[in-house]
Amino acid sequence: MTQKITQYIKVLNTNAALLGAVLMVIAGLIFAVINTLLQSLTMQFGQVSASVVFWQYLIALLFSLPWILRKLAAAKTSNLPLHILRVFFAAVGVQLWVVGLSYVPIWQAIALIMTAPFFVTAGAHMVLREKVGLERWLAVGFGFLGGMIILSPWSDEFGIETLYPLAASFFWAMSSLTTKRLAWVEKPQTLTFYLLVLLTPINAILAFESGFVISEPTAIWMVVVAGILTALAQYALAKAYTVADAAYLQPFDHLKLPMNVLLGWLVFGFLPVGSMWLGSLIIIAASSYLLNAEMKRPAKVAVAAA
Repeated sequence: MTQKITQYIKVLNTNAALLGAVLMVIAGLIFAVINTLLQSLTMQFGQVSASVVFWQYLIALLFSLPWILRKLAAAKTSNLPLHILRVFFAAVGVQLWVVGLSYVPIWQAIALIMTAPFFVTAGAHMVLREKVGLERWLAVGFGFLGGMIILSPWSDEFGIETLYPLAASFFWAMSSLTTKRLAWVEKPQTLTFYLLVLLTPINAILAFESGFVISEPTAIWMVVVAGILTALAQYALAKAYTVADAAYLQPFDHLKLPMNVLLGWLVFGFLPVGSMWLGSLIIIAASSYLLNAEMKRPAKVAVAAA
């Protein structure tokens, strides 16, 4: 058995495409488990979402300390305000995401979060002044159409809390745009360093009113597990994009939808309605087109690339 595992590891280490795909699937599965834990903590155990997020990312930070201490040289930057803004957007997105999970079934939340690439494209035009052609605007339009089908604002079951995952998607897109701007002049290690270091204090400010309380012993252990898994998932995701091309990895990223649907059904009994599959299919098709178009565009050369 050990010999077979060793052989599989050797194959992965010599095949970058296979390794990237495996890492994306692993990251997606871990994030599905994290989402299930977060929904259970907020929806079933009644824990305050801001407190849950604070402890989740503090534990992830502590778990990542060995890497941070090795990368102290990456702290050198002349763009600290932009780093703070980027991480603030990311923190607000995380807070809204976990609040949404306390109200919205996992299948609906994860499907709505897939609208982020369309916010990024629209924002790149308005904020970064990038040229966006007619075909890309059509992809954005179809993506949001898919989102509206999933939201179903005309339905009697629609509630304002359904908008939390969509708002999270918007703030994560703003964080991605800021990352895109910083990537012109910063190294990847610097971006990762400031994300890890700044996320916890910003989450602490957002969680101050709730008092950082996790009131149930079982909930405490669940938060610890969520924090450790968050660090592992982020590492797997970053490693996947290091070894393989983003366009190739995108279909494997879309597997997060059925993974979350399956866990949501097994743990909570949430069964998605037919409109989710139609809306998700439109979103996946439109986002795949957008990503392929993005990969064909000439990339800007980062100043710090040397």
